[in-house]
Order: sequence, then structure tokens, then C-alpha cells
Amino acid sequence: MTKSNFVRACLMALLLAPSAPALAASTWDGIYTDAQAARGAERYKAACAMCHGPALEGNGEAPPLVGRFMPDWEGTNLSDLYDKVHDTMPLFAPGMLKPEDTSDMLAFILQANGFPSGAAPLATGDVLKTISFDVAKPVVRTMRTH
Repeated sequence: MTKSNFVRACLMALLLAPSAPALAASTWDGIYTDAQAARGAERYKAACAMCHGPALEGNGEAPPLVGRFMPDWEGTNLSDLYDKVHDTMPLFAPGMLKPEDTSDMLAFILQANGFPSGAAPLATGDVLKTISFDVAKPVVRTMRTH
């Protein structure tokens, strides 16, 4: 194989290779609305507060959903938390939550943990795989000129 054919083959392999979705957003990018979080608060009271507490503080058996809850999700994408809530909660009836209820409750949990709201509601599906669950606000670096 010639050098140029080898280079072409490598480029084709790179172009055709499956890739993981790029994490385009962060939990700090205003990924839910205040109205969505308010709906989520109502849904949380009805389906979650009996185990996780009215202030999301946990009860000894059910973990808190604020504070020390956060580091457990660092380095994941928001889809991981969405799937956990949607597929396994509430404990007495796992999988009963509608996708929009899960998104609303996730917006409420994000709000309770100090993440900012934005103009667009939190979506469902594959877009959540592109949102990084960042516990600390990412630092934006600027170029300095001397």
C-alpha cells in the first residue's frame, strides 16, 4: 500500500467511525425554565416527597437530592440522572412517570441545587446525553495578549 493510499484509508476510517456525542452544554447553561421547575415541584410533592423529604433532604433510606447528592453525578451526562429517575422512581411504582413529568422534576431538582434557569424547557431523549452534569460552574478562560 502506498503512503497516499494509507493516508486516505486512515481518513476514511476516522470519518466512518462512530463517535460519542459531544457534550455541548452544561447544567450551568440555563437548560430548564422556571415554569418547568414549578411544575416539577408540584409533581415532586405528589410522587417523591414522601421518601426524599419535602426539602429534598432525604430520610436516611432515600438519599437527599440536594447537597451531597451532587458529587455522585459529577462527570455524567444529564441523561444518566433522567434515566435513573424515569426508570426506577417512585420506588413503589417504578417506571410510572411520564417523560414530561420526569423532565419537570429534574428541572426542580436542578433549581433546588442552584443551577440557573433559562428560556427553553429541559428536553427529553438524546439531547440530554449532550448536557454535562457539572457540579462546579465551568471556568471560562480568556486569551490574554501581552
